Amino acid sequence: MACYAVFVFSSITPGQEIEEYATRVDETVQPFGGRFLVRGGDFTLLEGEWPGPAVVIAFEDRSAAQAWYDSAAYRRILPLRLRNSSANAVLIDGVGSDAS
Repeated sequence: MACYAVFVFSSITPGQEIEEYATRVDETVQPFGGRFLVRGGDFTLLEGEWPGPAVVIAFEDRSAAQAWYDSAAYRRILPLRLRNSSANAVLIDGVGSDAS
């Protein structure tokens, strides 16, 4: 079952470190079969509150998503994001093909 890494940002501080993170994160995702489905982009708020930009990365399953997040390659660049942004982050399972 697919698993998604979802990040919803409440703040991002522009600068060299966050730009470096954005440039390098792709190379950490690819070895785990991840692909970006959402990377910022315009949105229309339909209900409730939404703090800011979102990122959604699809993985084949939860183990691949968790392995990416725990990988040495991602852990090397993670401080760049953590020092320069505030976000809620989750891994969330998709639905199977038999869902209705």
